[in-house]
Amino acid sequence: MSLGTGGRAFISHVWDSDAVGARLVRGAVTPFSWLFGVIVARRNAGFDARVRDGAMPVAALPAMSVGNLTVGGTGKTPVASWFVSRLKAGGATPALVLRGYGDDEWRVHGLLTPGVPVVVAPERAVGLVTARSMQCDCAVLDDAFQHRQVSRVVDVVLVSADAWHESVRLLPSGPYREPLGSLNRASVAVITVKAAPTERVQAVRAAIRAAAPDVPIAQLRLTPGTIRLAATIAGGSGGPRSLQHDLTWLRGRKLVLVSAIADPDAFRRQMEAAGAVVEHHAAYPDHHDFVASDVADIVARADSSVEVLCTLKDAVKLVPLWPRAGAALWYVSQTVVVEQGAEILDKAVARVLAARRATTPTAG
Repeated sequence: MSLGTGGRAFISHVWDSDAVGARLVRGAVTPFSWLFGVIVARRNAGFDARVRDGAMPVAALPAMSVGNLTVGGTGKTPVASWFVSRLKAGGATPALVLRGYGDDEWRVHGLLTPGVPVVVAPERAVGLVTARSMQCDCAVLDDAFQHRQVSRVVDVVLVSADAWHESVRLLPSGPYREPLGSLNRASVAVITVKAAPTERVQAVRAAIRAAAPDVPIAQLRLTPGTIRLAATIAGGSGGPRSLQHDLTWLRGRKLVLVSAIADPDAFRRQMEAAGAVVEHHAAYPDHHDFVASDVADIVARADSSVEVLCTLKDAVKLVPLWPRAGAALWYVSQTVVVEQGAEILDKAVARVLAARRATTPTAG
């Protein structure tokens, strides 16, 4: 495990654990969280003033931001792709614009929304100009709630029920980039659910309602979709097995799980809920860059009776490293299901479509 990976694992432990050591570290860095909170508040006050004064520059395209308050783990990638598909179904020609952290997000978006331009641009304003040059007429900004230099028609903010903690701690003592009160500038707050119990989902809803009483709330469930052979991703080497299965394939099947995502426990709970028997879970920190030794460790855990299953986000990085003679590598991606607030999400999409029509020149 590299130093970077070990550092990220330590940070996750400090944020999530109730162990004495983790609590001591959180206490030691809490003053820095207070300072971070002051900086965030002043930064947002400056942007709020620019918005009130009409001083924000007009974006090159009407845009919807899909973001969150924390560092990862809320389902932005599948939800952003879902909104892109909704805009496309509404007659738009959307692009997906993202910062491009790591080497996985843009590749995953390309697989989830084939044919839709995926623009990687740390400066989202530049990305929107690029998207317009590609004949796009609107865009979804992945992870741009804090990137306020770019105006947007709709701000969708995701809050994960699976990663929810009653104590909201700002960086560095916790994963929050902004306090819950920042939801007041959102157009829609969306609760995302993978395997969280009902009482936790209700607790999240109550916390959002208390922090931002006027913001509409929708709820999406991220469910495992079709299980596919990872070698079917471009660049992989195929095998003689069937290329895909539905979730019933997991019932009673022994698995080695592989994940390098922000909330690996939710992934495991999903697979176990589908009936899988998890023999081992190789959980790496979010955006981990796999190396040959990682793959060797994973393959050594599998035999003729054990399958290897990862997320789509991991598959795009593992496939080029996966040995031809190793156990078959399968992946599963998340499907978005609207549980509550369908009309709220429809209105959000309609606002972007309307803004697109307002900025599209008419013929004649």
